[in-house]
Amino acid sequence: MDGFIAGPQGEADWIVQDPDIDFRELFAQFDSFLIGRLTYEAMIRGGRATIPGKQVFVFSRTLRPKDHPDVTIVAENAGEVVRKLRQQPGADIWLFGGGSLFRSLLESDVVDTIEVGLIPVLLGDGIPLVPGPAQQVGLTLTGQRVYPKTGIVSVQYAVHGHA
Repeated sequence: MDGFIAGPQGEADWIVQDPDIDFRELFAQFDSFLIGRLTYEAMIRGGRATIPGKQVFVFSRTLRPKDHPDVTIVAENAGEVVRKLRQQPGADIWLFGGGSLFRSLLESDVVDTIEVGLIPVLLGDGIPLVPGPAQQVGLTLTGQRVYPKTGIVSVQYAVHGHA
């Protein structure tokens, strides 16, 4: 609830799973996933370094492509990579983790929609959704859903530009 996407050490053990969220349906909307290095490394530790049937792009200046053959490592020009990806036919693209990556994609003006799940926990410290310094970006609410069993609130916004 306080704007952090992970705890101070990247921990995500506070994230609750709601039985009414259909992740199979959610994942079916996307064919490409954009992942920051720290999120990807957490996925590796959890035994899930790939997403079957999906293109996975990991944005990192330190990972070597030869060490991660099942994903595409992107070391620079994140905005340009996403622009090219958006020109290809296919389903939507999901940024699956990475506050710094999210900020850089916002600054590159390649983010159309933001969907955030607000989980009823106050972390007090951690990795912010958009690490500073960041530009102000205008948003328009396009949808919301409340999950009463867990208190999660999902909000969707259209991005309409830098203020």
